[in-house]
Amino acid sequence: MLSYFFSAGRSATLIARAPRRAGFTPALAAGVILSASASLFTVPGQAAEPIRIGLIQPLTGSVAYNGQADVNGAKLAVQQVNKAGGVLGRPVDLIVEDGQCNPANSVDAAEKLIGRDKVVALIGAFCSSSTAAIMPVASKYKIPLITGVSSEADLTERGNHYFFRAAETDGLLAQAFAPLLAKQLQLKQVAYVGVNDDWGRGSVQEFQQALQKVGTKTASVDYFDHGTTDFYTLLTKLRASEADGLFVAAETQDGSILVKQIKELGLNIKVFGVGSWATSDFVGLAGPAAEGIYAAVPYASSLPTPANTAFVSKYSAAYQSAPGKYSASGYNAVNILLEAIKRAGGTDPEKIRQALTQTDYQAPNGTYLFTSKGQAYGFSVVLVQIHAKAPKVISTATVSAPH
Repeated sequence: MLSYFFSAGRSATLIARAPRRAGFTPALAAGVILSASASLFTVPGQAAEPIRIGLIQPLTGSVAYNGQADVNGAKLAVQQVNKAGGVLGRPVDLIVEDGQCNPANSVDAAEKLIGRDKVVALIGAFCSSSTAAIMPVASKYKIPLITGVSSEADLTERGNHYFFRAAETDGLLAQAFAPLLAKQLQLKQVAYVGVNDDWGRGSVQEFQQALQKVGTKTASVDYFDHGTTDFYTLLTKLRASEADGLFVAAETQDGSILVKQIKELGLNIKVFGVGSWATSDFVGLAGPAAEGIYAAVPYASSLPTPANTAFVSKYSAAYQSAPGKYSASGYNAVNILLEAIKRAGGTDPEKIRQALTQTDYQAPNGTYLFTSKGQAYGFSVVLVQIHAKAPKVISTATVSAPH
């Protein structure tokens, strides 16, 4: 397991206790080591005890682009807080584990962070199936767990009061934007393609149902595995269908390969979907094939609000690129947690959990509040179209509290 330690007062360090596995090399590890440092915090006679929080994200595999973006946003939040004096006069240590979007690896990471690193709370684990796997771990140890990404609706219906979702659900995006997409793109018959995991299947199901309600027919439904590089058979089948629209649920690497192969085959079809479409990583990898794609996302760097303008400026200065939805997810999740620790007056996990229920966080994309089930609401989601390599905002909607 890869483990990264981002600490106040010293550089992040690769913990050398990772088992060898296929595809893992020291050079690969070196490529993703978190290299940053923060100020030292002291009290008379001794250094202040740091507040340790754990972050589980995919840093290797086909979702690594997105996991690293989340880590970058989280690091920026920690740097800003530490520069301002920390939380309750104590520095914040961010300890990052590579869960690979694999449930078993994510559980191992959670156990390590809680048992060995003594974190007071967890953030993660990106893919909905991995987050679902670590929810019982958080409950067993009575440790608060926040996800800023996992969007399968069922997660907040499991009665786990240590779990909080600072993200939209698949259903909320579909309800907000499916009717608008159908009208804007004049869709008659849609083909659906999604990654074969909880998030991909859930997104396809929610958008299919929402589009059917406004009279759009279904041409086909297909799934692919993480890391797929050959979509030609699937696209040949699509060419033979009568679909005038293609809904895609995919992350950066898979999605960029898919849209490039669509362009290569000369398919004349309107592409829209959910995932990483509005990120600079996706646009960079997809190149001209990204142009014109519509995406329903919880965040876009082009949101014209003062809070977002400030966030984009700070993120761009730190990473030389505009933030995407996952950068904002990591940034927001860390700030929500640190504000709760401040309200709790310390690091007692139960008091932090109680403080999370009182969240009223002002984010770059709006206000985050939590329902009694731990589902966030009050923030904005956006429909964008990629134009001239940037996400142009077409429409915005505010996430309401679920009934």
